[in-house]
This record gives sequence, C-alpha cells and structure tokens, in this order.
Amino acid sequence: MEQAYLEHANITVSDLDRAVRFIQIAIPSWKIRGRGKMDWFGAEIDWLHIGDDFAYIALQSGGTGEGPSWKTHLVGVKHLGFVVPNLKQTMQNLENAGFRLDHAGGRDTYRDSAYFMLGEDLQFEFVEYTSQLAEQRNGYASTDALQVS
Repeated sequence: MEQAYLEHANITVSDLDRAVRFIQIAIPSWKIRGRGKMDWFGAEIDWLHIGDDFAYIALQSGGTGEGPSWKTHLVGVKHLGFVVPNLKQTMQNLENAGFRLDHAGGRDTYRDSAYFMLGEDLQFEFVEYTSQLAEQRNGYASTDALQVS
C-alpha cells in the first residue's frame, strides 16, 4: 500500500517571475513542469507548476493586497518548509540574488534552518538535516529547536 504524502501547494503570488526565480535559486533541481493562462473568476491569470516528478508548487499570478504576516494570529499558511542538502549554500545563493534572510531557525545537533521571505508576505523555511535517522531528525525533546528567534 502506498503512503500518503503532500504532492503540492497552490499559492497566489503578486510577482510570478520573482517567485519562480526564488524557488529555482533555492532548489535548483526544480523545473517548471507546466504553465498556461486561464480565466480565474473573471480575471485572466498565468499559472505554473514548479517542482520535480513527485512534488511541486502550483503558482498563479494576480495576487493583490497583503497576505497575513507570519507573526500574526490570522488564519493562513505561515511558511513552506523545504529540506535542502546544504543550508549555508542555499542561504548564500538566495542572499547573492537579493533575497533577504528573515531569521535563523531552530538549531540542534541534527538540524539547522533559516527563514527567507518572498516579498513581504510569503515565508519559506529551509532545513538541513545531519542525520538520516527519523528519531534524530524528528526529535522534539529540545524545545530550543521549536522557538522562534
């Protein structure tokens, strides 16, 4: 029996090109799987799927207004988390491209993370694990790893 897993998230953005650039800098192996235009409740939007053969982010243009800040108590997505093979390199690549570090994330013996903003209202967490053991990667004994900086 196949296990369930998250295949995609669908996100409306204000700048589709910037979002694609950000994702491809952070995750160079991800490619645009498909794209097009469609009528979205009376407005034409551009859409695309960016990812690999098994997971992707569905992005659509036409975002207006402000999304909820991750610091609020409003209902909504706070961030998307991605595992990367080398956190320092991912951070350097994003910073070199002009994307700003929002804050350092939780750090313990088996993981380190950092949060970057795509614009002002969409946050991405990048995590590097130093263990392949589930009990070490998923350890919650250290509350420091769960506190927001």
